[in-house]
Amino acid sequence: MNSSTLENAVVRLLRDRPFYGHFILNLRREQRPLNGKGAGVTVRDGIPILTVDPAAFTSLAATRQRALLEHLVKHLLHLHPLRRKGRNQHDWDVSCDLAINPGITNLPDDALLPAYYDVPDGLAAEEYYGLLVPPFDTGNLDGSGYGDAESSERGAAGDGRGTDSTATLDSHELWGDADSTPLALAEETVRAITRDSLRGSDGETPVELRMIIDSLLRPSPLPWRQILRQFIATAGRTGHKSSWMREHRRFEHTTPGVRKQRRLNLLVGIDVSDSTNSADLREAFVRELLQISHGRDATITVLYANSRVQQVKTFSGTPGVIERYDGGGFTDLRPVFDYAKTMHPLPAAVIYLTDGVGPAPEQMEFPTLWVLTAAGERPVPWGVELRMEV
Repeated sequence: MNSSTLENAVVRLLRDRPFYGHFILNLRREQRPLNGKGAGVTVRDGIPILTVDPAAFTSLAATRQRALLEHLVKHLLHLHPLRRKGRNQHDWDVSCDLAINPGITNLPDDALLPAYYDVPDGLAAEEYYGLLVPPFDTGNLDGSGYGDAESSERGAAGDGRGTDSTATLDSHELWGDADSTPLALAEETVRAITRDSLRGSDGETPVELRMIIDSLLRPSPLPWRQILRQFIATAGRTGHKSSWMREHRRFEHTTPGVRKQRRLNLLVGIDVSDSTNSADLREAFVRELLQISHGRDATITVLYANSRVQQVKTFSGTPGVIERYDGGGFTDLRPVFDYAKTMHPLPAAVIYLTDGVGPAPEQMEFPTLWVLTAAGERPVPWGVELRMEV
């Protein structure tokens, strides 16, 4: 596929449906065959990923490309790849498409719609699953549902029209990758992409997405400590070779390999400029890091920085104390990442406590968690955002 094919599709989406276009731009992109499907999405190790089948996507008409991209955005907003929870894969795939296809224009004729099953529009995937799959008859979790496709024209996951897994609009085969990411961490990542997409589209929210976006941006309070622990656990699985870089307009991406590391090596940046001079905030953050590192094979390097690195502290999995350091001055976020590139071994991830106000690298190879103050702002599109309130 010529990279301009996807690029042109996204440009049209930015013009006609700006929120959707900006959302797609925030996803990391890969290319691979998808058994005839044009594209698919998943969340792998906390990273939302758009995978495109070059030949299949190019073969679609422009209107079909737009419908497919809108469909993919909705899957991520609803976190469908992460919500299966042991349900039959085929029937969950069908239920997810039923939940989001109504309202999308220019769908192919065989797209899954609730009317084919005599069920109402507007239900959640779990509700469709409950209606279509009889209790105690969920079949093999990895199979293609139960029932006989020749004995029923509609109603259950073994039906005639559009219930084969090939009838899903996009590829769902990638969704197994999402098992590596805790739901709460994925929700934080999608929430950050949603905020960026709203900013990029001047706050314009598509009518059909208002409810899901409102619930996503006004979630039940999640303990920041839980998200921090999940991020570190995910970083420990992937090692430092997994790239969390967001490529703004590069539509061809080769996924880097992953190299496991015995010792979890983390780099922690603590902004000591005047804007984040809160002793309670820093001390709560440090205490949690100490507890996480205690009892596991980990090395944590802490950089106190404002416009430059002021002090460096390192400790391993034994109990330790990170001294308080008051800096002041203005913030430049780049020196911490410059330091990361000089470390041997390289860090598995970078965690940065900051208000986000200051210049930062345009892209970064290290998985990064921005631990922002309540009024802070993520400085760049890449990385995972966490709001910390004490």
